[in-house]
Amino acid sequence: MHRVFENFVEQLSASVDTVDLHEAMACVAAGFDFPLFAYFSYPSVSGDAPRLISNYPSSWTSLYLQQRYHDLDPVILRGLQGWDTFDWGVELGRQYLPTSQQQILESAAELGIRGGLTISMHDHRGRFAALTFASDESRPALLQSLARYEKALQLMAINFHIHVRHRLADDRVVDGVTLTPREFECLKWAARGKSAWDISQLLGLSKRTVTFHQENAKAKLGVRTTNQAVARLAASGRARS
Repeated sequence: MHRVFENFVEQLSASVDTVDLHEAMACVAAGFDFPLFAYFSYPSVSGDAPRLISNYPSSWTSLYLQQRYHDLDPVILRGLQGWDTFDWGVELGRQYLPTSQQQILESAAELGIRGGLTISMHDHRGRFAALTFASDESRPALLQSLARYEKALQLMAINFHIHVRHRLADDRVVDGVTLTPREFECLKWAARGKSAWDISQLLGLSKRTVTFHQENAKAKLGVRTTNQAVARLAASGRARS
């Protein structure tokens, strides 16, 4: 358990984009014998698309987002209602769920998502997110020892949620221009006085790759020099984000 958590923290710290975050959470899920996971961030503005990072079958996630199933998904609705950590399953749902909600669980079950454990999170701004560990079993083995691991799972979920918000947030927008995670990171370190070589050592990249990202950032911002790009970054208030 300790090793799984340690590896997870290390992967999160090194993560830059959705691919990295996806890999980190997939490793944790596998470490707990859950083949599937889904991180869902509920849209703060009605009508906006939610954020979903998951290794669920793409046929299901595409349909889920397209049909806005999160408006009816009993797992998401339960989290929105204030439940903290809870387990669920397609069989359990038949006892009390409306037909429309049960149909969502049964559709997911047909693709191997039969039950799991969900950790919901509400921040001080009223934003909601949920992390689900899922299985093709209605009662995964981990649930039998939930009391033992509940706090650790909650801590992992919160850490993941914070990293998603930090890595994928809109704070990479500089004067209306959205930079990629690498472009922003390279420019941020330049703003702290680091050379391209310094940045390459900090990020584990080649100097040529760092220069590539900085050149892309300059082109997007419409400037010719790194100092000009740094000035734009500082003016936007993002240099220390």
